[in-house]
Amino acid sequence: MEYSITAEEFQQFRTLIYDESGISLGEQKKSLLASRLSKRLRDLDLGTFSEYYAKVTQDPTREEFTRLLDLISTNKTDFFREPKHFDFLRDQILPGLERVKRIRIWSSACSTGEEPYTIAMTLYEGVANPDRWDFKILASDLSTRVLAKAASGTYDEDRFRDVPPEFIKRHFLRGRGEQSGVFKVKPHLAAAITFRRLNLMDDHFPIKNQLDLIFCRNVMIYFDRPTQETLVNKFHRYLKPGGYLFIGHSESLQWVNHPFKSIAPTIYQKEG
Repeated sequence: MEYSITAEEFQQFRTLIYDESGISLGEQKKSLLASRLSKRLRDLDLGTFSEYYAKVTQDPTREEFTRLLDLISTNKTDFFREPKHFDFLRDQILPGLERVKRIRIWSSACSTGEEPYTIAMTLYEGVANPDRWDFKILASDLSTRVLAKAASGTYDEDRFRDVPPEFIKRHFLRGRGEQSGVFKVKPHLAAAITFRRLNLMDDHFPIKNQLDLIFCRNVMIYFDRPTQETLVNKFHRYLKPGGYLFIGHSESLQWVNHPFKSIAPTIYQKEG
């Protein structure tokens, strides 16, 4: 069965998604939304998008809304994506923390986990005695589906094309037998990361201590400018003076009012 979405139905979903997640769907996304949600309507044996909208908004568990976001979200990521950020972490940030040997990082849109595991590898490879350091990484996402994948720490071999072989050997276990071609993160890497579902649109985040670094990469391209501005200023509150914000290489804060100092393209610092 083919489903078509009316202008009124599309507007209902646009408003709901924007209000709850900050994702701004332009008019050109109408057919994409209909295409991605149609299979869910068939699975639930529903006849119209209005019926599905009612199911989403009347579900007290919010599970169906989370599933809706999973269906419309793009969760493409890679290990060592945009590598200059990890070079900056290793070469510029870690040396300044050598005395305290403590770092707190938030991967705020971690998707299937490649980003926080890359951060952890960079930390372990970037200091002389990692066992003497206190590493903690909070990795969050809105999607419970991708968080479950991230927390499992298992990846197919083809995901590692940008990971140095020596890193794979030191930080991953190679599957054998039926698990041949599958790699799993070693316990020391997993222990540095806490995975948690967080909504970047929340007014407050459950973060008690200020952070050294926040990664928010390739997410704000889905937000309109007012939402970007609100989010960036919230991030500023959660960073230590001198802390850093990394955004994606396809993103810019050029037209956003914010208190950060630009250090390099896509790298910003909280002054003080």
